[in-house]
Amino acid sequence: MESTTVKVSKDTARKLAVLQRRLHKETLDATIQTLVARHRKELIDEAFGADRGLALTFREADRGEDRS
Repeated sequence: MESTTVKVSKDTARKLAVLQRRLHKETLDATIQTLVARHRKELIDEAFGADRGLALTFREADRGEDRS
């Protein structure tokens, strides 16, 4: 894996270290990846989950056409 240096404030580094312990991650990289994945999931849920729980089970009788 290729790596790079990211400059953050000491306060941000401390907060990341706290999150690392809370999330039981071995590295700050894994912590950041978890945060990014969670944020992405929230965005996807927000965009595509607006009607979640509102739709009923689809039945053949729900078709709007005559299938006979």
